[in-house]
Amino acid sequence: MSTIVALSTPAGRGAIAIVRLSGPASLSITTQLASELHDVKPRRATIAWIKLPSGEILDEVLITYFPAPNSVTGEDVVEIGCHGSPAVIRQILDRSLDLGAVLARPGEFTLRSLVNGKINLSQAEAIRDLISAQTEVAVKQAARQVGGELSHLLEEYKRKLIEVIVVLESAVEFVEDDLPQAKFQEIEESILFVRDGVSSLRDSYTAGRLIHDGAKLAIVGPPNVGKSSLFNRLIQQDRAIVTEIPGTTRDTLDHPIDIGGVPVVLTDTAGVRETTDSIESLGIERTLRTASDADLVLNVVDGSASNGSVKADVGERPSLLVLNKSDLISAPTSSAGSDGIRVSALTGEGLEDLRAAILRSLNRDGGHYEGLLITNARHHDLLKAAAKELEVAIDSLRAHASEELILAPLHNTLRLLGEITGETTTEDILTQIFSTFCIGK
Repeated sequence: MSTIVALSTPAGRGAIAIVRLSGPASLSITTQLASELHDVKPRRATIAWIKLPSGEILDEVLITYFPAPNSVTGEDVVEIGCHGSPAVIRQILDRSLDLGAVLARPGEFTLRSLVNGKINLSQAEAIRDLISAQTEVAVKQAARQVGGELSHLLEEYKRKLIEVIVVLESAVEFVEDDLPQAKFQEIEESILFVRDGVSSLRDSYTAGRLIHDGAKLAIVGPPNVGKSSLFNRLIQQDRAIVTEIPGTTRDTLDHPIDIGGVPVVLTDTAGVRETTDSIESLGIERTLRTASDADLVLNVVDGSASNGSVKADVGERPSLLVLNKSDLISAPTSSAGSDGIRVSALTGEGLEDLRAAILRSLNRDGGHYEGLLITNARHHDLLKAAAKELEVAIDSLRAHASEELILAPLHNTLRLLGEITGETTTEDILTQIFSTFCIGK
């Protein structure tokens, strides 16, 4: 097994950087980099000096050694904490390569953790998701899966299935002994328990996908209805220029925000109206293009005007009607009415109702945002297939089919659940998954 090396902290200039080595020659390479390094104690940071071949000191570093198998990869691992100069990092990497290390491929450290039994595949994918998480909710979901919550739940389902399979396989082996009715009832309850659990995980993907992938929201409407003011209020910054002159916004403006744990890219757009101004026309074209690409359109109108119901035509895109300028209405009104959601970009009135409505609209299938959520499309596809196999097994059982016909979908379910945690995953799938990781992880 080769010894790999890579920068594990983000590329660029910083206060410190971590260069990580993993493999049998990790400590040997490190002691050659820092020739005066002696008596390295496992899991204790040691100050050392990296030297160039000429004997000149390159940098003062902090070296930590993790011997196999008690390391993140299950191999000998060394982490070199150096100053975050790109020139220093490059020379440490180059010297490591000269001394026999090879540059790590994307995700290779995590792949070695998987191969050496330190984690399973679902935990490895959750590490990637944790690194890329954009909201606190996404961080919590990824952390739960890194901790093995999904793996433990699937293990419980697999144990239940194996118990059923053992009973049915025994019945096939001893044909003369028919299973009692009570045993069939027990088998059905076990399969239903697994089916309900797998289906619940599958259905959680609606909310989990939003938390993982996020959504695109476009604020659209006629000029001077307060779109830019609403944009600024939602992002809690004064990014968009706001004036009383209609048509101030000529181009789209994007900003990422967190709405209830869902990462959202909010886009302010030019007002939609008939115009002969060529520049404004270009802005309106971009508005309509942005609306067509959005997961949800906030169709904003002036809720205080007599023609407040006149809204932009966004075609068949999912949309929410937002009646802005509720602060200009003297009579008290509900913030969320049948005619739309009443808000005031000036005072913030109705903003919480708007955020709640956005979450409901994005999550059209009604998935929940709490508990363990499936955030990975690969997991969802496997759970969906497993749920179908379990339905086939239940139908066969209730039709008093032979044990072989009941066993086949149960074995398929075991295989599908095993693919989630990597027990039955092919090398091609592993290559595809780990190619999406960053180098150094």
